[in-house]
Amino acid sequence: MVLTRTMRPIVVALAAIGLLAACATAGEAAPAGSGVEPAEASCPEGLPARTACYRGRSDEGAFYWIAIPADWNGTLVVHAHGGPRTPPPAQDDPVEDLQRFAVTVREGYAWAGSTYRRGGYGVRMAAEDTEILRTIFWDRFGKPRRTFLHGQSWGGNVAAKAAELYAIAADGSNNYDGVMLSAGVTSGGTRAYGFRANLRAVYQFYCRNHPRPDEQQYPIWQGLPADQSMTRAELSARVEECTGVGLRPSERTSLQTSNLRNIVAVTGIGEQQLVAHLAWATNLFQDIVHRRLGGLNPFSNAGVAYVGSDDDVALNAGVERFSADPMAVARLSYDADLSGMIVLPTVTIHAKFDPTVFVSVDHVYRRTVETAGRSDLLVQTFTDEADHSKLSNSEYAALLGSLSRWVETGARPSPHSIAADCEQYTTRYGEPCLFDVDFVPTTLDAPISP
Repeated sequence: MVLTRTMRPIVVALAAIGLLAACATAGEAAPAGSGVEPAEASCPEGLPARTACYRGRSDEGAFYWIAIPADWNGTLVVHAHGGPRTPPPAQDDPVEDLQRFAVTVREGYAWAGSTYRRGGYGVRMAAEDTEILRTIFWDRFGKPRRTFLHGQSWGGNVAAKAAELYAIAADGSNNYDGVMLSAGVTSGGTRAYGFRANLRAVYQFYCRNHPRPDEQQYPIWQGLPADQSMTRAELSARVEECTGVGLRPSERTSLQTSNLRNIVAVTGIGEQQLVAHLAWATNLFQDIVHRRLGGLNPFSNAGVAYVGSDDDVALNAGVERFSADPMAVARLSYDADLSGMIVLPTVTIHAKFDPTVFVSVDHVYRRTVETAGRSDLLVQTFTDEADHSKLSNSEYAALLGSLSRWVETGARPSPHSIAADCEQYTTRYGEPCLFDVDFVPTTLDAPISP
């Protein structure tokens, strides 16, 4: 192999919302272990006037926020956030996601998003916490007319898994009606992180400082030993020491320049994203290996031929090699891989030049769904953007509108129809529609250059 490149009727709930004051008066969140009842809270900036906001904590320990606009259209969007975030969760963590996707509320949808019960990896855990939040909303505000799942980044893996596990209730009724995935890690856990394992191997060949020769030696697939820690600042200092990332090009030594050139050329990861991807290959790998897989290795570079350096022979001869443990792969697959057996209308959006979650993951998901015989329920869209966490609000609004019509009418949209529908939102949001309706992603494992 050559390396080339996450009840009461609705009318009662609506009536209750209409009586609420603008963004509700601030209230104390339910303390840990006190149950799931949402408490009124002051809405963050960026939401429409007279939106009602709530926050609380589930019995399982996940903090959540809910926002319901005064002109609620009767559809709830349950949001699964990205990451995984390794620090312990906090009450107001969902606020960032609520503000980032405030377009949802501005378009008349209710929004509910939570942390997960603990930091770190665990797709099934996060999917269960997402499903629990749906039940909290339904119990408190009544069953909505429609309920959608939205997953962003790693949350795309979470939402897709939640749709596979919880879309249909035991009595045959729908818990959810549609799915929207944005920049989602839809390749599943066993396919999502190999490029970062390759990055750790290539980086260590050139830099020899993660770990340093005088530090405890460990296989780099571990991320870090179980009893160690490393901050982002500490990692950034090591990367700057070796490659000069963080310095102006004129300030870099010839060795730093050479190291950086080789690492970027072989891995395809740009210098601006180098620290971020190495951080995931450090702290997230530590979490996956030691806290989720019992110390077993799910990664392999045994068959990888590294190309693009100024001396590929020396690189391939000297790079650290490692092979995955079959049990680790099986456990990670059970937790995070996707079957493609979708039963709900599903729309996706992904920037072609996303530097964090490469657009090639959508090729993997499309093939997975095709193999399962469910392609009629999947519509993928792609944009000429180079961002990951936030794309154009006009595009999100178009996807939500198209998904809603698909669910209501049964008429499946196309990338062309979604792109055309997007134009009506450009004046409202002042943001462009940048869909590339003819783009089809390939199996490249690294970013596509703009």
